[in-house]
Amino acid sequence: MTADPAVWRVKGMPLAPATGSGPLDGVRLAVKDLFAVTGFAVGAGNPTWLAEALPVAADAPAVARLRAAGAVVEGIAHTDEFAYSLSGANVHYGAPPNPAAPDRVTGGSSSGPASAVAIGQADVGLGTDTSGSVRVPASCCGLFGFRPTHGAVPTDGVMPLAPSFDTVGWITRDAATLQAVGGVLLPEGPADPPFEVLALGGTSRAAARLHRPVRAITLPTWDDPDELILAFRHVQSAEAWRAYGSWVQAHPRRLAGDVEARFRFGSTVSAAQEASARERIAAWRAELLDLLGTGAWLALPAGGPGHHRDLSLAGRDEWRRATLRCSVPASAYGLPSVCVPTGSSPPAGIALVGPPGGDRALLALVAAAFAQDRA
Repeated sequence: MTADPAVWRVKGMPLAPATGSGPLDGVRLAVKDLFAVTGFAVGAGNPTWLAEALPVAADAPAVARLRAAGAVVEGIAHTDEFAYSLSGANVHYGAPPNPAAPDRVTGGSSSGPASAVAIGQADVGLGTDTSGSVRVPASCCGLFGFRPTHGAVPTDGVMPLAPSFDTVGWITRDAATLQAVGGVLLPEGPADPPFEVLALGGTSRAAARLHRPVRAITLPTWDDPDELILAFRHVQSAEAWRAYGSWVQAHPRRLAGDVEARFRFGSTVSAAQEASARERIAAWRAELLDLLGTGAWLALPAGGPGHHRDLSLAGRDEWRRATLRCSVPASAYGLPSVCVPTGSSPPAGIALVGPPGGDRALLALVAAAFAQDRA
């Protein structure tokens, strides 16, 4: 199969070999174009940025660990510009294919890695998740996706967007591979399953396949999420503007209009607004952790299905807001979250959210549940 230019910025056979042997021997990686890969520049989904970038001298630690465990870098896959979108439709490189729903987008911003996994040209899509950029494309493509506890996997060598929320995540076709990658990248931690799953937004039936007790609940920040989304937006956009505002100002109209507008919104956020947003997020996080305690995890929609490829800009904005209602809680609170497919058509997964440090337990539960389903 030829390399689709809407999926891959550069592809090899492989692009970079394994540097060691281990549990990921022969696993093919599609690396999001935000990660340092030795000898290549980071393009960030934008040709102007790429033209000004220099090749890097060393892999990002996450890439290096995976290669040391036997994985090969199949190629560098496209992202939405600067990872600041959720559609997966890059104005410069196009929208990569979604074989599970050909008339719909993959979701983003880890669009290229998700598509590469979905079409079978990679086994693992290595991506980033700030506001849902791993979980959303996994959901839209009928795949598994994982966002770890904030800070659990090093983000060194990865272009930032909003460091308070940025994480390294990954996408796979099966739960066993998802767990195997976690075994390489995650710190040691408990793997005890939850006592029960607390289901939001009509996810009780889908959550039942996890083979744990399920209890439907309501949650104020889910029933009326706009305050949380606004607080998250204030912090995210302020950090993004601090990181790239000078570049955006020096390169007007080199970004898609909606992406540039998100950056420029950050310039309007005052220090007082940002501080207030952080305080509210911390308070809501404490409330959720008190609800979960030590024996429960939260289930909620993961976002999706992907929107139609020809949807208007206004329609995309509406889809984005609806998707953020699903993905922002785990992002804002720095919690681990795994997206699992439900088998729906078009695809739309559910997400489990656990307490901080519950990463290995989340992956173990999902791997066991889907192994039982195959048995």
